[in-house]
Amino acid sequence: MPNLNFVLPHWMYWGGLALFPLLAMYLVSQQQRRGVPREPIVFTAYLFWLTAGFAGIHRMYLKSWWGLAFVPLLIGVIYCNAEVRDVHDAVSKTFAALERARADLKSGLGDLAERGTRGAAADTPEVVRARAEVRSREADYQAAKAVSDRWYGLARDFALVIAVLMLIDALLIPGLARRRLEQEPAVAHAELRLPEVHEQGTGEDPTRALHTRFTDAIEWINVKAGTYVAYWAVISVFVYYYEVIARFLFNSPTNWVHESMFLMYGMQYMISGAYAYREDQHVRVDVVYAKLSPRGKAIADIISSVFFFIFTLTMLWTGGRFALDAVHNGETSFTEWGIQYWPVKLTIPIGAALIVLQGVSKLIKDILFVMRKEA
Repeated sequence: MPNLNFVLPHWMYWGGLALFPLLAMYLVSQQQRRGVPREPIVFTAYLFWLTAGFAGIHRMYLKSWWGLAFVPLLIGVIYCNAEVRDVHDAVSKTFAALERARADLKSGLGDLAERGTRGAAADTPEVVRARAEVRSREADYQAAKAVSDRWYGLARDFALVIAVLMLIDALLIPGLARRRLEQEPAVAHAELRLPEVHEQGTGEDPTRALHTRFTDAIEWINVKAGTYVAYWAVISVFVYYYEVIARFLFNSPTNWVHESMFLMYGMQYMISGAYAYREDQHVRVDVVYAKLSPRGKAIADIISSVFFFIFTLTMLWTGGRFALDAVHNGETSFTEWGIQYWPVKLTIPIGAALIVLQGVSKLIKDILFVMRKEA
């Protein structure tokens, strides 16, 4: 199997983070208008083909037993690559021994030349032993390399068969999906609805149903921001999936997957904080708050907002200075990938500003709730 030397370009990383959520949000909105889709979907079948076609998952999705034909071929690739990894140490050790023997021979010939006995070099016992050692080490190296090449060639052959089958299926998928749809019974049109599930200690905010034009505008921004970065989690599935395939099928572990994903999740954590606050999904470790009446909860939130704003405004100020320093210096990571750090650090003041805005919205709603007679 060939090695995968792909390193994610910086522009592709930032472009993917910017554009993928927009595309996902558009597709979801389109599907919500159409209602629950009928399976199988051609787009989904091609997505399985692109990401896991080598395992026949697209055929499984289309309920075709021919997908099992990919399984032994994939097992063959994995087994052969495992053998290549096992033989790799032997190849490295025999090559290192060969290089040492060649160096010893070169050193011995150099000593003889300095003593003026270059013409008799071939007859000295030391040189004869050195030449024999080189021939022996070279034979060991060639034997180990032959074993490695044999397993490598078998893995390549299995992979070529898989590639041919995938190319054929790329043409057959629309017809397979159409025939499967014809066999499936039609279902009534239904609206897509996601259930609301609250963990213990969340969803207790008594002001969630209270609305004003000003607070709704703030919350609209935070809902959109939170929804936007939520789709980054989908990116991580594909990226870590690529890492597994590159490592175990192509013997090509990456040097950028882990860094790219922990930076992405750090940015997601900062930007989505206001959305979680708006949805009241921050878990409270507080046995007192849960026992208060709705009015008591609103009063408690008003009092605790003092500490909230002290913390968030401090984070906004210090995070802003921290980010500006990174932007001014064009800060990048110290790793081999060398990704830009300043966009990551910019999310600190951005996220803090969104949380402050949501805190203002929450405070206004708490005050209005307490002032209402029916509260």
